[in-house]
Parts: sequence; structure tokens; C-alpha cells
Amino acid sequence: MKHIDNLPTSPGKFKEKSAYIRLRHHFSLAKTTFWTLAFVGLIYISFFRSLHIAHSDSSRRFLRTSFYGPDWEKRVKESSKIGSGNGNGVCVLVTGAAGFVGTHVSSALKQRGNGVVGLDNFNDYYDPSLKRARQALLARLGVYIVEGDINDEELVRRMFDIVEFSHVMHLAAQAGVRYAMENPSSYVHSNIAGLVSLLEVCKSVNPQPAIVWASSSSVYGLNNKVPFSEKDRTDQPASLYAATKKAGEEIAHTYNHIYGLSLTGLRFFTVYGPWGRPDMAYFFFSKDILKGKSISIFEGPNHGTVARDFTYIDDIVKGCLAALDTAEKSTGSGGKKKGPAQLRVFNLGNTSPVPVSDLVSILERLLKVKAKRKIMKMPRNGDVQFTHANISYAQKELHYKPTTDLQTGLKKFVRWYLSYYRDGKMSDQ
Repeated sequence: MKHIDNLPTSPGKFKEKSAYIRLRHHFSLAKTTFWTLAFVGLIYISFFRSLHIAHSDSSRRFLRTSFYGPDWEKRVKESSKIGSGNGNGVCVLVTGAAGFVGTHVSSALKQRGNGVVGLDNFNDYYDPSLKRARQALLARLGVYIVEGDINDEELVRRMFDIVEFSHVMHLAAQAGVRYAMENPSSYVHSNIAGLVSLLEVCKSVNPQPAIVWASSSSVYGLNNKVPFSEKDRTDQPASLYAATKKAGEEIAHTYNHIYGLSLTGLRFFTVYGPWGRPDMAYFFFSKDILKGKSISIFEGPNHGTVARDFTYIDDIVKGCLAALDTAEKSTGSGGKKKGPAQLRVFNLGNTSPVPVSDLVSILERLLKVKAKRKIMKMPRNGDVQFTHANISYAQKELHYKPTTDLQTGLKKFVRWYLSYYRDGKMSDQ
């Protein structure tokens, strides 16, 4: 009876309703057809996209297999060989080996008889040709640098499969305070994700290596208490770079606590010297002074002095090697902690802050060119006004004692700089 009750009360209304039903039916059919075709299209696209991805992954695996083949494996093994007499069974994976500190540390390790294999991605944060020149320098000493990224866990695991590294000197990082405002994701990728990727491999290998890694004096951030001590607060970073390094210290604590990894963090204070980084003030000041360009010298509030605890590279290397030599073994196995493991953080500085204006005066004398100074207020770009290291803990535990003053260190740097860039041509002398 209900279907009769729903009929229209006149033939005209019935025809109108009937036409409406047919129209709605055709519309529904068209709509169904559209979504069916769309669904089929998506399946089609997804299917062929998956084939493409599978093909790409297969191609990448093929390229990796061919690139990291027997010859590559042989070079890694050759580089990892421990010298007779002074090697002490130490074989070190040095990440960031083509970097400034990484090159000097790798050289020192190899020359004292340790096995050394480098890892570096040769990015273009600054001129890659300088990194390639450092690579050539290390190659002559018998150190092979694998070209790859620390985030590539498969590659790092393979390196551990080939070589039983007793230690890792983790120096790879995205450096620089100011660049973080231009490319923040690169800091997260290298300094946080990269550290986690490396630790993930280290926790699972057997035996686990002891790890020494580069933190930074930047973690002290807006701390006004000087000199900076390892016991001071580090929860006020002034830059993203500092924040990523502070995060690294917390991540190190976590992997030490859960997995028994032996971890030593080193807070470097403004490292300088030959083969240095072109983004550092002493380096680009030298370049601009020689070219007759003006250089910007920052000052703090109320014309306050901006000063840095400049630390010469040779002193930093001694601190790195001492940290490695005193590092205790990790206590985990197969990703499981078997007992308490060593966890340390040290300041590596010079303890003698020097105003940046004095740095420029020294460069003027060494380069024999008067600088065109431009005094400017310090911008809000993450830089801090003052750094000063308290190194009493490093002195006690590592017997760390810096011996190079800024005048002496800059003299060595300028000698290298003029030789390397003589007449616009590069030399590795």
C-alpha cells in the first residue's frame, strides 16, 4: 500500500517525477562510471609507478653492487691495516674524513700506526675541491675515504662487515651557525638523523666500537657564566646548529643508557689552522684582505667586544687522540646492554679568548696588507658575543694542554694559505 500512497495525484506530476528519476539515474550512472574509471586509472598508475620504483631500486642496488665491489672492498681493507709496532690493535672509522678536523685527525692516526678508513659525502657546503685536495693528501698516507653518507645505514653496515672497527671518530656534521638560517633541514639531516643512523649501526655490531664524536662549544648558547664548564647549563641554544649539537648530546646519553655504547663528546672551541674551512672568519678575512675588500667586524651591545677562544688544529687533534686512547670499550652485544658504559663530554679550547679585532690585526701583519674594516652591530643570526673554555676536566682526564697561541697558529695558516692559493692556483704543499 505504501508504494501506492507515494504515487503522484495527477498524470502530469507523475511524468515530471518520472523524468526526474530517469535524470537522476543517468547522473548516478555517469558518476559511478567516472569514479570507476578514476579508480582503475589510479590502479594503473600505481601499478606502473611501483614497477618504475622497483626498477629504480634495482638499478640503485646494481650501481651500488658494481661501485662497492671487490676492488672497493680491497681498498677498504688495505686502508684499515694496522701498522706494526704502534697500532695497539686500534682501527678507526673516521666520518667526515675529508673535512678540516677529519683530515688532520685521520693523518695523525695513520701516522702513528692505527688502521684508518674514512667516510665523507663531499657535499658542496663549501668548495668541494678543497675536500678533494684533502682526500689526495690522505691517499698519499694510505688512508682511503669512502664516498657516502652517514645516513646510508646499508653502506655503513657493509663497512663494518668488512672491517672490525674498534673505534669510531664521528666528525661528520653540517657545520656553521649562520648557514642554518638558509638551509635548516641540512642540520637535522646530518647532525641528528646522521648521528642516529650511525649509532643504530654501532649498537648492533659485535663487538660494539667505542665512539668519540664532535659536539660543539655552541651548546653553551646564551650562557653568561664564563669560562664555560662542562657542568654549566646548555639548555639555551642561540642557533639551530647549537640546538642540533645539544640534541646530539642527549641522543648519545640515550644510546649509552639503553645499548651500552661508550660515547665521548668533544666540545670544540673555534678551531683554526691550515686546510681550514673557508666559512670561518680567519679564512675569509684573509681572502678579502688580500683582495682589497672590506671586512665586517661585529661588536656587541654598547660597543662590546666580540671575542673567541681560538684553538689551533694541532691542539684539537691531540685532544681527539687522547679521548680515543682513554675511551673504554662499549658494554653491549647484539644491541643489548650488558653493563654500565662510559659517557663523557669534554671542552677542547685554548682558554685564552682573543677579540676578533686583534685577530684582524695579526692577519694584517702576516699578510702585509692593511684591512678595510667595517664595524657593524652583531646581527641576530645565532652568533654569540663571547666564548671561553674551562679545560680543567680535559686536563685531568686527557692530559690535554694546548700550546699554540693565536699569533703562532695564524702564521702557520697564512703560510699554508699563500702556498695553496698562490697566483690563483691551488697547491697541496
